[in-house]
Amino acid sequence: MSVDLSNLPKIVQRRQRLGRGEGGGRGKTCGRGNKGQYARSKVRPGFEGGQMPLYRRLPKGGFKRPWRIVAAIVRLDTLNQFADNEEVTPDKLKQSGLVRTAALRVKILSGGELKKRLKVSVHGCSTAARASIESAGGSVELIP
Repeated sequence: MSVDLSNLPKIVQRRQRLGRGEGGGRGKTCGRGNKGQYARSKVRPGFEGGQMPLYRRLPKGGFKRPWRIVAAIVRLDTLNQFADNEEVTPDKLKQSGLVRTAALRVKILSGGELKKRLKVSVHGCSTAARASIESAGGSVELIP
């Protein structure tokens, strides 16, 4: 039987038993030396020997309200991929991949130029985007 990467022999090494006498190789102090910080069972995470720890040296971040409502932003020029006279809803925007499903609300912002006549139903729309949609012959309906 040849040995290659697909059928290596299983090598199981027994764990070292600590503190079971000098004959075991790791008796008495169990390889930790005599006394001191590293002879103890634990050093708390983040301890830097008395130096001001990193988590206290760095500035703290802000605060994100857990009740905030996240709105997905859609640029105006990306709506050109829809057919003329089509109704654009948040569900259609999710199906087309313009909006991730995690977003609860959809907001249209002006960016680029709209060349199609669309009926847009979204949660929010900037005044410039609304003007562009209406100048192209479409309409905007806001969902509460």
